[in-house]
Amino acid sequence: MTSSTTSGISYHGGPVMLGTPTIYYIWYGTWSDNTPMILQNLAQTIGGSPYFHINTTYSSYSGTISGAVAWGGYTTDNYSQGKNLSDASVQAIVSSAINSGRLPRNANGIYFVLTSADVAETSGFCSQYCGWHTYSNISGTNIKYGFIGNPSRCPSSCGAQSTTPNGNFAADSMASIIAHELEESVTDPNLNAWYDASGQENADKCAWKFGSVFRTSNGSYANVAFGGLYYLIQENWVNAGGGSCAMKY
Repeated sequence: MTSSTTSGISYHGGPVMLGTPTIYYIWYGTWSDNTPMILQNLAQTIGGSPYFHINTTYSSYSGTISGAVAWGGYTTDNYSQGKNLSDASVQAIVSSAINSGRLPRNANGIYFVLTSADVAETSGFCSQYCGWHTYSNISGTNIKYGFIGNPSRCPSSCGAQSTTPNGNFAADSMASIIAHELEESVTDPNLNAWYDASGQENADKCAWKFGSVFRTSNGSYANVAFGGLYYLIQENWVNAGGGSCAMKY
């Protein structure tokens, strides 16, 4: 197991997500365009990719991350916590989805609350973060979950380009945030596994770095293809060879 700081990131003894973690989406608010298709395609095809394989450079005392990830499905939430969410509201949204049976209770799952453009997160969305991940005990199970804000609320803060590969600014920008929070959830699910001396997790070390990019047919930039769609995704930190930001391993 790699546990030194020679690659610029350190292991602090906590668990990582082994086997095949499962992604779940909770569509919060109002959605009427092709955003679900773009982001569900990401969740269905990112697992096993050379990009996600970067996470196999991380281990715990129990084993090494597989680089696999599965799609577990989605549910919707019609503003059950209103349009101005707190961190506690996000947890309540996840708890409701699980406790109602709309999504399964899965200790090896990652539940992302994706908010529509009319929803705010009052603890710092747009000013301090674009998304976040954490964990909580929900009905006796350690549940990993995250918040993915809609970049349409703050394009200059949470979007890398105005014209995007799939012609949907919100969805394309959210894809990069989802990838960022997904790899951090896998390598640091309980916030006590992999991070550096400054507290940065693996994706934090490569935030808003995209590596080599190419032009798509609409003039936007992309750096990867998943399931036949192009995306511009933030790089991830390779925990090997001295450490570096990369798009594949």
